Amino acid sequence: MARAPFPPAPSPAAPGAPGTPGAQPPARPGASPTGRKDSVERRTLVVGRGISVQGTIQDAERLVVEGTVESSMIHATELQVAQGGMFRGEIEVEDADLAGTIDGTLTVRGSLTIRATGRLIGKAKCRRLQVEDGGQVTGQLEMITGATPLPSGVDTAPAPVTASPEPAEPATP
Repeated sequence: MARAPFPPAPSPAAPGAPGTPGAQPPARPGASPTGRKDSVERRTLVVGRGISVQGTIQDAERLVVEGTVESSMIHATELQVAQGGMFRGEIEVEDADLAGTIDGTLTVRGSLTIRATGRLIGKAKCRRLQVEDGGQVTGQLEMITGATPLPSGVDTAPAPVTASPEPAEPATP
């Protein structure tokens, strides 16, 4: 037995029903009384368990990976890789929470949290790092330093130091 694709329409005689005087539109979750979205509500893409996605992901502010994602370069505000989830590729985010696996290059301008079941393989840059007991990091990890967040593409590696060797003894004429 199939269910109806849309819920039944409310009776026009019901108080507060659309079209009746003084009726208010129903409140959407996450909507403020002014009709604007709360800052917590973000454009979210959830790649569920057993789902595999390859290619480019655009305009997702929050990416939740429960399955597998393979992508070249993604810019997002928040990344969450659930336990059993796998991200392969390159991603740049504000904050990341890792309970699954990332294999590739990760740049986190804010906080990176690696849970007990999380694995980071490859190269990562972050401003703040928290690793729970059991979390794994294999590869290169670089801490972003400085008081202000840097724009994308700015290299934060320290400048190489070159020193000229001094002679062991002064030369005699």
